[in-house]
Amino acid sequence: MSTINGLPAHVLLVHVIVVFVPLTALALVLCAVWPAARQRLIWPAVGLAAVTTALTPVTIQAGETFAERFGPSEALQKHIDLGGTMNYFAVPLLVAAAALLVLHRREQRGKPLARLVVWVIAVLTIGASAAATVQVYRVGDSGSRAVWGQMT
Repeated sequence: MSTINGLPAHVLLVHVIVVFVPLTALALVLCAVWPAARQRLIWPAVGLAAVTTALTPVTIQAGETFAERFGPSEALQKHIDLGGTMNYFAVPLLVAAAALLVLHRREQRGKPLARLVVWVIAVLTIGASAAATVQVYRVGDSGSRAVWGQMT
């Protein structure tokens, strides 16, 4: 997919990723550390994680297609390299969402997981969420620098 209604698809899709990654991360962290939030947010958080994970490779591919329009530059190559890693940050969010969903379902059935397992899931969720949020910032920053130049 290279265009959406005549506009470069990457330019549109990247905004979804920039919003959904931190939103997914926040929802997952809340679900991991606050059982009352987990009751209300688990399904929206799982949905966000699934959409984010599905759209990330589409956005990367659209970006690679869009980059072909421009001549080679060090800034653009840095953005392409960083952007290409986003799958490695989106997938752990989906895995964390799945683990939290298992935790939630077990609690609903009256068969909660061991406290240590709950803590491990929470720590891994917080780590994956922080890493994904930082990486989406790094990718976005490198993209804006590639487009707008070195800003002071």
